[in-house]
Amino acid sequence: MRYEQLNLINKKRLAIIFHHQLFQQKMAKAYDKKVRPMLFHKGDLVLRKISPPPNKDQNKWAPNHKGPYIVKKVFSEGAQLLTRMNEDDFSRLVNSNSIKKYHA
Repeated sequence: MRYEQLNLINKKRLAIIFHHQLFQQKMAKAYDKKVRPMLFHKGDLVLRKISPPPNKDQNKWAPNHKGPYIVKKVFSEGAQLLTRMNEDDFSRLVNSNSIKKYHA
């Protein structure tokens, strides 16, 4: 009798996990319908997000973005090489999540 109850509990637990996974997939699909990827092209003007040091608080009035910069080269998976307006290159690539388009 006790063994059957334990088996029933395991079956219910697996059913709940399966239901939860289905729910997560439906929510992700609904969210992904509304998300538009940001596409950057060579020559676009962008602003780069400023990330404050981990041990310092950022002031409310401090700027959130730096720039404008020019997209020099676009790589796969959302990586860009930026240049300053005076043609100085950055030494490392920047992810597209940390930049946004600059509208002048």
